[in-house]
Amino acid sequence: MAGFHVMADARGMHVRPTVRHITTADLWEALRLGAEDFWAKPSHYVFLCLIYPAVGLILTQWTSGANGIQLIYPLMSGFALVGPFAAIGLYEISRRRELGMNTSWRHALDVRHSPAIPSIAVIGIMLVALFLLWLYTAQSIYTALFGDQPPASITGFVRDVLTTDKGWALILAGNAAGLVFAVVVLTTTVVAFPLLLDRDVGAVSAIETSARAALANPLQMAVWGLLVAVLLVVGSIPLFAGLAVVMPVLGHATWHLYRKLIEPERSQPTRRPL
Repeated sequence: MAGFHVMADARGMHVRPTVRHITTADLWEALRLGAEDFWAKPSHYVFLCLIYPAVGLILTQWTSGANGIQLIYPLMSGFALVGPFAAIGLYEISRRRELGMNTSWRHALDVRHSPAIPSIAVIGIMLVALFLLWLYTAQSIYTALFGDQPPASITGFVRDVLTTDKGWALILAGNAAGLVFAVVVLTTTVVAFPLLLDRDVGAVSAIETSARAALANPLQMAVWGLLVAVLLVVGSIPLFAGLAVVMPVLGHATWHLYRKLIEPERSQPTRRPL
């Protein structure tokens, strides 16, 4: 158990990586590099990416069959809460490509050998818990406004939401609550997982560093959060199929955003593959 460490790094030290100030131009550059990583060898990501639209369709079907129509939108928007953890394999691919290493799809699973895997698992569990809490919150808001009776149909639910005072209250309260959850996740994990893959600093340091990066760049992080939300919505509209492209691009881009936000531990040459 000597290798199991979460609160600090392997030496028991609390590391404070140096945070950089970035510009909005750096956000677009991170997205460009993320798209470049994805298109370099897109066939490598099939097994990682197709799971997202598949899971989305399954969840939608399940909630509809269980009279949980009111949870479809919270489930769709909830992808943003667990996305940082779900994209862990994509960060590894970008890391390897940056170093000029083999980027075959099987290496996305190499994260299981990372010495930081306990810390990664802890923060992942935290995100799953936040996702479940978000669903509970969304259901509670619906129940407070419409009662315990679930919607009879999607058409009737949409009509009630868009044409009644209770419906508009649901939209406002639900999105306000969702914004709080999104800000918490963005602030605590914007660079947490890439940092842990790059340096085994421990979960506490990874979360703290993410928070410091967000506080040092509030406008840029707000723009980044908005970009992520818009792209996830666009990817979810065509029966979640667009997530097969949106999710990996955002995952790769997050790695490059990490590189821009956090000072490297030591100077080392960065090689890009031909």
